[in-house]
Amino acid sequence: MLPKDVAALAQRIRNNIERVVVGKSELITLMLTAVIARGHVLLEDVPGTGKTITARSLARSLACDFARIQFTPDLLPADITGTSIYRADTGKFEFHAGPVFTNILLADEINRATPRTQSALLECMEERQVTEGGVTRALSAPFLVIATQNPVEIQGTFPLPEAQLDRFLMRLTPGYPDTQGAVDILSRFLHDEPLSALESVCTGEEILSAQAAVSQCEVSLPVQRYIVSLCERTRQDERTQLGVSPRGMLALMRAAQAYAMVQGRGFVTPDDIKTLAVPVLSHRVIARGLYGQARAGESIVLDAVKNVAVPTEQA
Repeated sequence: MLPKDVAALAQRIRNNIERVVVGKSELITLMLTAVIARGHVLLEDVPGTGKTITARSLARSLACDFARIQFTPDLLPADITGTSIYRADTGKFEFHAGPVFTNILLADEINRATPRTQSALLECMEERQVTEGGVTRALSAPFLVIATQNPVEIQGTFPLPEAQLDRFLMRLTPGYPDTQGAVDILSRFLHDEPLSALESVCTGEEILSAQAAVSQCEVSLPVQRYIVSLCERTRQDERTQLGVSPRGMLALMRAAQAYAMVQGRGFVTPDDIKTLAVPVLSHRVIARGLYGQARAGESIVLDAVKNVAVPTEQA
C-alpha cells in the first residue's frame, strides 16, 4: 500500500468517526496512527470527556471483532484471557476463550482492576498471544487494546505499573471541547444517537495492508539521531527517575513512520517526531517522587524537545 493509499484510508475512517466525535480531529489522527503502527492506546482524562465513545466509534468504523471489558476490583485474569473447564462427558479440559480473543479490545477504567488482573494483558499486548495451561494461543490480527482511565480519582484504583504503561504506544488526553464544539455536541445528540447508526468503512485486511506498509517509510540517519538524542535527554534530566527506554525509542520511530504515512508521505520529518514526542514518550518517563503524575513526564519531554537541536537537511 502506497502512502497516498494509507492517507486516503485514514481520512475515510476519520470522517466516519467525526460523525459522532466532535472537534477531536488531532486525537483521532493520533489514534489512527497507533492502529497503523500496531500500537495500543491509553485514553486518560476525567469522566465525561468522550474516552469510551471515541474508542467505540473507532471500533465501529472498522469491520473487525470488538469486545469491551469493564475493569473492576473483583475481575480475575481468567475473566480476560479465558480458562480451561473440565468436561465430564469427554473427560477432557476444554478452553473457553476470554474477551481478549478479538480484534479491538476496549479496557474500560483499566486502573480499577488489581495489579494481578492488569498483568493478564501484558503478554496479550506485547506478544499478541495468550498462554494458558501450558498452551499458547495466538490472537487475531489486527489486535488493538484501547484502555481508558480517570487520572483524578484514586479511590478504588490501582496505578498502572511501569511495565504496563510501556506496553501502550501512546497516552492521549481527549480534553474538553471549546464553546462551539460543545454546542455542536448538543445539536448532534439532540434528536438522535449517532453512534448507533455508525457503520464500518474499512476492513481488517485494509488495516493489515496499511500496517505492512509502515516499515517501508524512510527514516533518515539525522532523524534517527534526533530520536536518540531526545530519549537520552529524558534520562539525563535531573528530575528523572526513569527515562525513556530503547523500547520507547523504537516506539517513537514506528509511530513517526505510521504518522508520516497517514499524512501521505513516505518519509519521516523532525516535525513528526516533535508532534509525537509527548503522546509516545511522556508516560514512559517517571519523575523523582512523582510517580503517576502525568504532567511531570510531559514537562520533561517538552523540555527535551525544546533543548535538543533539530536536524537540518545538511545534518
